[in-house]
Amino acid sequence: MNQSGQKPVALVTGGAQGIGLGIAQLLLTQGWRVAIADVNEAAGAALPETLSQFGESFSFVPCDVAQESDVERCVAATLDRFGQLNGLVNNAGIANPYSGPIENLALEDWNRWIGTNLTGYFLMVKHAVRHLRAAQGAIVNIASVRALQSEPDSEAYAASKGGIVALTHALAMSLGPAIRVNCISPGWIDVSALKHPPQESHLSPTDHAQHPVGRVGQAQDIAEMAYFLLSDQAGFITGQNIVIDGGMGRKMIYEE
Repeated sequence: MNQSGQKPVALVTGGAQGIGLGIAQLLLTQGWRVAIADVNEAAGAALPETLSQFGESFSFVPCDVAQESDVERCVAATLDRFGQLNGLVNNAGIANPYSGPIENLALEDWNRWIGTNLTGYFLMVKHAVRHLRAAQGAIVNIASVRALQSEPDSEAYAASKGGIVALTHALAMSLGPAIRVNCISPGWIDVSALKHPPQESHLSPTDHAQHPVGRVGQAQDIAEMAYFLLSDQAGFITGQNIVIDGGMGRKMIYEE
């Protein structure tokens, strides 16, 4: 994937906190250079301290992925800084899944969820694709198990995440064989310590015990898969949605 002999470069959106930060940290640990894009400039300003051990191997670019001009500028800044692009991790999104009763959901709010969570992924690929193609790179899209199952009053979020899964396999067909495109659908992932500012985790024994693996997920669980999917070791994998939920999606639950 990296034919220049230089350390590979990834662009991680929503990378200043949460799952995105976990992915960025792991990639940096594995020798990648990482451009971190995020709309939260306060979180971005904290990165030099959080990631101080990685020196000049990362950069921060303020970016609202729902705005095409921001996306275009972000990709250009990444190329200006690092000279190449080997991997794109689309992770930025509105985390709150609850939009309220459908009859009260304003079109403006619906469009905000879709614009950030889905259109932002399209825009990033649109402006990064020629650089990824030149590098024979890979794309990892972060969706959610809510693409596959739902709670009430979460239509906008679920639709955006389901769209990511479909966008992934469409892109895999359009961009292969030069670029592989895969998707990760996380379940319950505790990112309290990776928020800005960091928060205390308030998980209960019941929260952990309800997962077949015996615990709630961590950002590292998603980061390890993202790193694998970006690597040459995943060279025969494309168009896939990989669910990482501690087995919850396979668990039959009945009220007693």
